[in-house]
Amino acid sequence: MQHRILVIDDNQDVIKALKLLFLLNDIDCDGATSPAQGLAMLQNSTYDLVIQDMNFTSDTTSGVEGKTLYKDIRQLNPDLPIILLTAWANLEMAVELIKDGAADYLEKPWREEKLLASVNQLLEMYRLEKAQFQQQQHAIARATKLTDKFDLAGLVCADPAMLSLLEVATQVAHSDAPVLITGPNGAGKEKIAEVIVANSPYRDAPFIKVNAGALPADLIEAELFGVVGGAYTGATKSRIGRFEAANGGTLFLDEIGNLPLSGQQKLLRVLQTGEFEPVGSSQTKRVKVRVLSATNADLGAAIAQGQFREDLYYRLNMIELNLPPLAQRPEDIVPLAHHFIDHTKQLSAGAQHALKRYHWPGNVRELQNVIGRATLLAQGKVIEAQDLGLQIKQSSSATSSELSAQDIRTALQANDGNVTHAAKSLGLSRQAMYRRMDKFGIAR
Repeated sequence: MQHRILVIDDNQDVIKALKLLFLLNDIDCDGATSPAQGLAMLQNSTYDLVIQDMNFTSDTTSGVEGKTLYKDIRQLNPDLPIILLTAWANLEMAVELIKDGAADYLEKPWREEKLLASVNQLLEMYRLEKAQFQQQQHAIARATKLTDKFDLAGLVCADPAMLSLLEVATQVAHSDAPVLITGPNGAGKEKIAEVIVANSPYRDAPFIKVNAGALPADLIEAELFGVVGGAYTGATKSRIGRFEAANGGTLFLDEIGNLPLSGQQKLLRVLQTGEFEPVGSSQTKRVKVRVLSATNADLGAAIAQGQFREDLYYRLNMIELNLPPLAQRPEDIVPLAHHFIDHTKQLSAGAQHALKRYHWPGNVRELQNVIGRATLLAQGKVIEAQDLGLQIKQSSSATSSELSAQDIRTALQANDGNVTHAAKSLGLSRQAMYRRMDKFGIAR
């Protein structure tokens, strides 16, 4: 898509020169010779960037006209990149507008290579920001549709990958089909199971949860199927198992990959027939239970090694939901952090950036612990990057979590243009801050 630029300057020679420069670089350019004409063109057409003069009356050098025009453009489009063309007499006014959010300023006469470099950087950033905004709006629409139609059991979600998973989860919730939820520890597999139950015909029936990974191997069968008194040493009285407790409802089996082969055989039978015998009993019991299961293990590898029954695997995962780790759901990180944070605290821009750059090996559970600790350690109402205590891995390649030009501008504006304070709020050194300012064409 070809970009369009609007030049607003009362000097026709300036407009002609810039039109020719941009034409040679495959960029469309229109010109306006007054603020009124420029504003009218912005209302009637779409532009990706504006280059505006600071003075439009021959005997005026204060830059007040340029400031008024800048403010009027901001009213029309708060995000549109604006480059200011300045003379030495109104440089101070240009710096003031840079602090207010102007993208860059160039002194007349300009250097073509510097102007082109700034324009190309700003056009690319504006394109990316618009694309990101459109993605965010689409994600918001999807999330709103899900929230309006289904009970999400308090789940916080903004990332497209997670929204896609939820759309499938809520779609299959109404059926009796067994669902296998796979994903790493701490990613939220149990919460997905809660969403399924909340939207199923069994939402008001028993919902029993079992962490098979936390039970000793010799007690798993007794926990699942019950035990009669005297069946083994220590079993002094009879008690029902989790399947019987979940009768008419849902049983969630977490860490199903840890179930021993003997338990797997009994579980397969229950899934096929609804029948089982408690440990130490010959009496057959019948139940109707929907089974949801979860694992962080590679069940395909376990089958190959003879540690998991293949027939049970296919019985459990009529529907498989693969939950990505938190690091692969970057749009969920900050909303989850806000969800976990104490209402008396807030996250600085630097803290949010640090959260997005961290690799989260412990997933959502680790994020909750980090926010809880930072809430206690933060000296004031604002949690800064250093309060999080994260060891950020440096990467030589750019990622989606890199600082954007808007992050830099926001930090500078929040700190009244003080580069040192802005850098600290973003968790950067002063030198690193300057490098990013230069990269995005933000004037020092």
